[in-house]
Amino acid sequence: MRVLIAWANDSSVNLGVRALARGSEDLVRSVWPDAEFTYLNYGRRQPEVPWSPRALVRERVTGRLGMQRWLRGFDLVWDTRSGDSFADIYGLTRHTTMSLLHEFAAQAGVPSVMAPQTIGPFHTRRGRALARRNLRRSRLVFARDIVSANASAQLGRPVAAVTSDLVFGIDQPTPSATKRDVLLNVSGLLWNDNPHVDAPHYRDAIRRIIDELLAAGRSVTIFPHVLDSQSHDNDVPVSRELAAEYDGRVDLVVPADLEDARSIIAASELVIGARMHACLNALSTGTPAIAMAYSRKFAPLMDAVGWTRVVSITENGDWAGEVLAHATAPDLRSGAEEARDRGRALLEPLVAGLKQSL
Repeated sequence: MRVLIAWANDSSVNLGVRALARGSEDLVRSVWPDAEFTYLNYGRRQPEVPWSPRALVRERVTGRLGMQRWLRGFDLVWDTRSGDSFADIYGLTRHTTMSLLHEFAAQAGVPSVMAPQTIGPFHTRRGRALARRNLRRSRLVFARDIVSANASAQLGRPVAAVTSDLVFGIDQPTPSATKRDVLLNVSGLLWNDNPHVDAPHYRDAIRRIIDELLAAGRSVTIFPHVLDSQSHDNDVPVSRELAAEYDGRVDLVVPADLEDARSIIAASELVIGARMHACLNALSTGTPAIAMAYSRKFAPLMDAVGWTRVVSITENGDWAGEVLAHATAPDLRSGAEEARDRGRALLEPLVAGLKQSL
């Protein structure tokens, strides 16, 4: 069984993207233990596949690179869309590139599955048309929340099941030998000017969270979830900046990879983060997480597993106060363990669907 995992990979600096890849592998192998995987993503390009809408169409016409022959070598295309990119909010070029690959795989006769993901929003006519065709051409479509399931239905394709995020399909980690109290994931995406949140308000909230946790006797470890790279919005520079600013009063741990991150998380008492998969990684190990949500994708995913510790930071408000209130709530651990178990149970229809339909 040869499987092409599209739009995720196991070497991305974004550990959320690695979680999608690892969850995909573990779930698919639960159905086909001998499955072999190939990745296609922005950080894992393949020479047979050009990298723009115009070049993709040209290759489909000329066949110079052998893209269609290469696609026909797979038994399944597992289309993750990086979790939240089946939408036009990141630009039509990205949406079109991903959609054309899906279409050309269908033309090559390879069954495609839309893995559990966020579907929408689509604000443009072209974006909706591309989405509608991809959904129609898919063997199976899975949504990771009810809002996405409704979006798919409105485009004419009811989903096979509403599941949870792929991170809940990853095997449980071995907790690190080093125990930690609060892991604070500070997003490089939000720290500087950005289209998502008020950056000065975010910076103030982070510093207040640190100050009040320290005053309450908690220990804080800064924990990047997007590793160092040339991209300006990775989490490592701001994490180092904050660690230096607090001059020994907070710790810093930079995970080596996804497995290391999950091991660190599993040995901690609490995660606070604005990277969604930092929070989902935590919940998938039974570790409580307080999500600082900068988009609509957070709340439905958390709701699906029965987790309500989500603070919206898209509007003005006392973000730090809300986070700190959640941090002192009772029964955080038992609630997180229930969320972990529910997340894993929600993936069972996906496994059953793959067995029955492919």
